[in-house]
Amino acid sequence: MQIFFVFFKSLTAAVRPFPWRSHVARCRFERWPGLRAKQNNLCFFIRKFVFFTTFANEMKILVTGASGFIGSFIVEEALQRGMEVWAAVRKSSSREWLQDSRINFIELDFRSQQRLEEQLRDHVFDYVVHAAGVTKCLDKQDFFRTNTEGTQHLVRALIALQMPLKRFVYLSSLSIFGAIREQQPYEEIRESDTPQPNTAYGQSKLLAEQFLEQVNASDKLQVRSEKCDYSQGCDGSSNGNLTSHLEASQGNDASSNGNHTSHLSPLTSHLETFPYVILRPTGVYGPREKDYFLMAKSIKAHSDFAVGFRRQDITFVYVKDVVQAVFLALDHGKTGRKYFLSDGCVYQSSTFSNLIRRELGSPWWIRITAPVWLLRVVTFCGEHIGRLTGKISALNNDKYHILKQRNWRCDIQPAIDELGYQPHYQLEQGVKETIAWYKEHGWI
Repeated sequence: MQIFFVFFKSLTAAVRPFPWRSHVARCRFERWPGLRAKQNNLCFFIRKFVFFTTFANEMKILVTGASGFIGSFIVEEALQRGMEVWAAVRKSSSREWLQDSRINFIELDFRSQQRLEEQLRDHVFDYVVHAAGVTKCLDKQDFFRTNTEGTQHLVRALIALQMPLKRFVYLSSLSIFGAIREQQPYEEIRESDTPQPNTAYGQSKLLAEQFLEQVNASDKLQVRSEKCDYSQGCDGSSNGNLTSHLEASQGNDASSNGNHTSHLSPLTSHLETFPYVILRPTGVYGPREKDYFLMAKSIKAHSDFAVGFRRQDITFVYVKDVVQAVFLALDHGKTGRKYFLSDGCVYQSSTFSNLIRRELGSPWWIRITAPVWLLRVVTFCGEHIGRLTGKISALNNDKYHILKQRNWRCDIQPAIDELGYQPHYQLEQGVKETIAWYKEHGWI
């Protein structure tokens, strides 16, 4: 065993200086078509070997939103890869899925850049995965305080601390594009399309993306501390002026007092550009997920609901495939690039319902298809009842626009070509594992 250990250490020392990642990312067998069937498996094992020899040598990773659905899976994968994992949580965060003794915890206050600098000052991270965010809020302003300003504060703090990051991965969403390419036959939403977010959630994520773009657009970013009102254009009726929102929000640090103009410190010499990569998954499902879980719960209770009579093309991505993409992006993602994520297939809403029902043992059910106008009435009422009761309703204004949207196709070819992303879970297998987990943990 000792001889093997010495051999392995010598081998890793020998291969580490060579630029393996760029070559492995382009692992193809174009000249030998007969070998293509074996390409994916062979490339997978090669990437695994290269990762462990060049990437997981006590690399330190910070995962924000670590107690959440996607974040907890990212933490687990980082541990499996031998990384030193720091899970960013709030005092109130549940640590139910963060029980491994190897996890280091850190509490971060995303409301203040100054506070973040204090909390991060004693750390040196190689990688950051920013998965923290909110998907449902009583007050739409909270989407922007958390998803937009929280991201701004974190990035500014990392730059101010001259954190020597190798990669910063930001989890955005397909929702930033809104209802585009809605004419049949539907076409895939592409990176070159102009985002037209129709939800407050989508707008808040888009603003965070635009901020990241501006970080590398110039040496300095001018920031202002005027209070920004995000209410305009966040109800789906109007997109509003997202650029002006971004400019105004860049000074909304909770630690700021009065009106003043300040500047971000210029990017340091060892970090000439902020090395960010953006991932835009479609609907993410899997164990621990609570929104699609409501659909399974409804089907078990013998009812299923659909909205609208016009064809709807929807897409999904299993949580473990999102995690796969995260680590591919950490390994060899290109700075400034943005990638859509799905399982590569297109489904109808009835397909998802049918698969859930089958895994539940095919209970009898009543399937109701409601017109869009009725959904508008229900979500309008749900939104206002939620505000009166102080409880977030699943049937809100954002949900109306999400369910009304007919085209959720997206182009994942860039992720396949540049990252080497290969979805491992089709919907049938993913639903099977998800429902099995719900049963095992007593959720249904």
